[in-house]
Amino acid sequence: MMSPLSTRRRRAAVALSAVAALSIALTACSSGKVDSGKPGGTSTITVGTSDIGTENFNPFNNTGAFMQPTQGVIYEALFYYNKAAAGDPVPVLGTGFTWNTDGTQLTVKVRPGVKFTNGAAMTSADVAYSLNLFSKNPGLNTTGVTWKATATDAGTVTVGFPSTSYTVGPQVLGYVPIVPQSIWEKIPDPTTVTNTDPVGTGPYKLKSFSAQSYLLTKNTDYWGTGDDAPQVDQVRYTPIVAADTATSALDAGTADLTGNFLPTLKDIVAQHKNITYTNTPQATSSLMTCENASMGCTGPQTDQAVRQALYYAMDRTQLGTQAAAGFSKPASTVMILNTVNKAEITSPDYATAPQTADVAKAKSVLEADGWKLGSNGYYAKGGKELDLSINVVSGWTDYDTICTLLQGQYKAAGIKLTVNTVSQNAWLQAETTGKFQLSMNSVNMGVSSDPYFIYNNYLGTAATAKVGKNATTNTSRYSDPAVDAAIKQLATTNDDATKQAAYKTIQDKVAVEMPYIPVYVNSALTEYNNTRATGWPTDSSLYAFPLPWNNNWGFGLVLKKIRPVQ
Repeated sequence: MMSPLSTRRRRAAVALSAVAALSIALTACSSGKVDSGKPGGTSTITVGTSDIGTENFNPFNNTGAFMQPTQGVIYEALFYYNKAAAGDPVPVLGTGFTWNTDGTQLTVKVRPGVKFTNGAAMTSADVAYSLNLFSKNPGLNTTGVTWKATATDAGTVTVGFPSTSYTVGPQVLGYVPIVPQSIWEKIPDPTTVTNTDPVGTGPYKLKSFSAQSYLLTKNTDYWGTGDDAPQVDQVRYTPIVAADTATSALDAGTADLTGNFLPTLKDIVAQHKNITYTNTPQATSSLMTCENASMGCTGPQTDQAVRQALYYAMDRTQLGTQAAAGFSKPASTVMILNTVNKAEITSPDYATAPQTADVAKAKSVLEADGWKLGSNGYYAKGGKELDLSINVVSGWTDYDTICTLLQGQYKAAGIKLTVNTVSQNAWLQAETTGKFQLSMNSVNMGVSSDPYFIYNNYLGTAATAKVGKNATTNTSRYSDPAVDAAIKQLATTNDDATKQAAYKTIQDKVAVEMPYIPVYVNSALTEYNNTRATGWPTDSSLYAFPLPWNNNWGFGLVLKKIRPVQ
């Protein structure tokens, strides 16, 4: 399971020159005319991706150093868990699954008639081999649970666990690439091979590779039919990193999809009828607080009243408008999304954090806790001024802007805030070791949209450590026996009523204690030029998470769904 730290994707580089460059690009490329993309009857689309780097199509690489289409496009898992919208997992190489009554055995029905791109049939033995390969390799399996998969017949695989393991299900079903045993059993370490000749089951396969771009071609033996069958003949990946480059490529039609933060995107769309976008945020930008004095945290933020004052004194509308160019979404009070996880939010009061500052409320909370406003305009208690520091990575322009704006917002509430702009390494080291007061970061989903993963990662005592020791997920050092018990309940039940009761226990604590202070839900923008292909996801039909990122298993579904323009 990927830690939240490893999924952070910042967009400083793409935003640095955007405001000045976008207007130039729009005037320079105003015709909007695009070649049909079908020379000789072959339809081709171009996807903007990050710098290409070393050729690597290893779906088991545990550093993320593989090409974007490796997972989901070339290789497939059994099911797809869509974190962009609520719903059941989508069948891919599996057609159905069931748990036994105590959650110790998972039975999976394997799709028949699937072939690998080398022509060999995919069997249930290949599925069992792939699941076991992942389970027994500690560099891949970070769940803390091992399992044993067995091919019980040609169409069935059973997966046995040592104890109740419902929450491990999404990892097994949605994040293990199914590979041919005949190839991978000969590889000593599956995490290190570069795998330049990938053999998968996906809708596309590698055709050619260079340092400038690489090309995939449609898998003509693909198992999908109808809506599951890819229709675009070729997909080219080319590096598009900067915002001005992305804008020019979209406008000229040299790119059909990009995943860049473009501050003036709404203006671009207004001027170009063929350009559309989706905004599929999945992480809540938050003030991470080192809040637990018993674990070694020091500073005013260890006072619950101070954390509440920080929550109420924040003008989130201003932050979203000026830092996120209006693309952010309102955050919930309780760390999970009020879109995908709406049904799991147990009180209407928790659904949306205040969008405007309530300075009077912030001051009353502080004064009730014994803080007194001094003649210099700042609160103090016990002879110590309410003086806080926040760490933010230099160059993360949206987060830098948030911190600068918060200085003024908090000053109005009598709170002094010092902004420490640091390198990413220094920021990460301070946060993981607990040697910080506040840190600008985000709360991310786990392997699925199940709230268990957020609560386990960010609130569980097992996921933290005393200040000075590394805590890569629960960096607030939060620890509460009632919350730990509720998290354990979530891990060992499939009963909805029991889950809701556990969510309530956790959320009633979080809403008061605020170890992570929500700002807004990040923007996650994907831009499309619809001239050569249509059927891309829309905000009203997020059938898959569309961003062209590594580890996005949903991009294969996007490429199957789109259709070339005739």
